[in-house]
Amino acid sequence: MTDTPMIRMASVDKHFGDLHVLRDINLEVAAGQVVVVLGPSGSGKSTLCRTINRLEPIDSGTIEVDGKALPAEGKALAGLRADVGMVFQSFNLFAHKTILENVTLGPVKVRRNSKGDAEKAGLALLERVGITNQRDKYPAQLSGGQQQRAAIARALAMKPKVMLFDEPTSALDPEMVQEVLDVMVTLAKEGMTMLVVTHEMGFARRAANRVVFMADGEIVEDAVPEEFFTSPRTDRAKDFLGKILTH
Repeated sequence: MTDTPMIRMASVDKHFGDLHVLRDINLEVAAGQVVVVLGPSGSGKSTLCRTINRLEPIDSGTIEVDGKALPAEGKALAGLRADVGMVFQSFNLFAHKTILENVTLGPVKVRRNSKGDAEKAGLALLERVGITNQRDKYPAQLSGGQQQRAAIARALAMKPKVMLFDEPTSALDPEMVQEVLDVMVTLAKEGMTMLVVTHEMGFARRAANRVVFMADGEIVEDAVPEEFFTSPRTDRAKDFLGKILTH
């Protein structure tokens, strides 16, 4: 095991115009760790997630993935993005491609795998997320939960070192949330390094090694779930938990 963190953010700052969305963020995520980022709306959680694969550029500071600083653009950036899987609120699947085609596209185009190998691996991934029977359907023919599981399979097909999840269940109907969280819990158990922005407290309690709580663009608390949920140290966190856990 190396001591190099899989994700390292040091003194990261980011503005949108006058709005200071990330303030001096310092965060390390070790290989195999699952970190859940919680916080009120507008606290900078999604922005933090999106800076890690440069979907959002930063103003200052350093971000490293597996010991390498994020490249600014070009081929190196595409390479980095292949190592960092991202699952969003919206499923971002290619509408005109089947589910299996969605999953095999990256490995063939970016990783230069043969079509046969990519399909074999793709089917195994669809099996892992429980939607093998949907392989020849188009995204619009699937439920939201199935689409999100396909999006997870597509990200995994690139064999990423890290998986980022930005509120992956917030656009889903309640009855579909669990099927997606179950897949994520399995990934966590298998040792995937994950940074998860979510409102799902049950998932945070069950799967996270650490909970990072953000407010106003800052990391206010960073603790193991048990400690965070039972004895938060700051008023901001107490207030947040009070609102969430009483519903």
